[in-house]
Amino acid sequence: MSPYRSTFSRHVRLHAAFLTALGILVASPLQAARPDVRLKGTFSQGGMVIGHAPPGTAVTLDGRTLLVSPGGDFVFGFGRDAKPTAHLELTLGDGVRESRTLRVASRKYRIQRIDGLAKRKVTPNPKDIAHIKADNAKIKKVRTLNTPVPYFLQGFSWPVTGPISGVFGSQRVLNGIPKNPHNGVDIAAPRGSVITAPAPGVVRLAVPNMFYTGKTLMIDHGFAITSVYAHMDKILVHDGEKVRRGQPIGVVGQSGRATGPHLHWGVTWFSTHLDPQLLAGPMPKKGK
Repeated sequence: MSPYRSTFSRHVRLHAAFLTALGILVASPLQAARPDVRLKGTFSQGGMVIGHAPPGTAVTLDGRTLLVSPGGDFVFGFGRDAKPTAHLELTLGDGVRESRTLRVASRKYRIQRIDGLAKRKVTPNPKDIAHIKADNAKIKKVRTLNTPVPYFLQGFSWPVTGPISGVFGSQRVLNGIPKNPHNGVDIAAPRGSVITAPAPGVVRLAVPNMFYTGKTLMIDHGFAITSVYAHMDKILVHDGEKVRRGQPIGVVGQSGRATGPHLHWGVTWFSTHLDPQLLAGPMPKKGK
């Protein structure tokens, strides 16, 4: 079954069928799903969907205008707590409109308890809070970018391999204190492991000392898709550098708030957090 259903007037449908039987071309403002409008991705909380429509099509999701490439490509995502349905509206170059109700599958999330963290990293002091606010402002600025280059179309691979020690969406309890849900995936790779770019893009942030995330890097993959890499020992690229898929960008470490060496990898569409595991697929075996 398709993850979406087209919505349109029954009267228009019957009228169009009648005229089509007479050999008359119909340009109805609302009509059945067109085969040249395609959606591919994961229709669930944390999922990302890539769409394609005829060039010149205007697209909105729940009233938000989406960037569409000259070739007709666009992208959007669903957050951790996305509602069961979303409304996609397409207006083609000839004025024909198509409306689709997208069904978004819900997920159940784990509770993850992490102990042994430094007290300051769980309950920061006023000076630390100022540091955190400055860090958040930098991250937020990157996530407002809507670069009109669809680097994301090449797809995503794993930036490093290793055991998954933290999953997307889990409710975190740190030193016994409930905190915000985890907004990415943690990969417990050995310290010194090389991190590679999972998709092409442009480095938009490279900071050596963020309070929570330590050495932190962000890559812009176009169309408001950005990725973040945290707790590194080394950053191997610089702000403004264009990176290719598979290029070394950093080294796994334990900087910031961490109890052991690992990479925190996150992906967002604007400020909506997506599940990197849904983008990259199964973790490849070591050495492959």
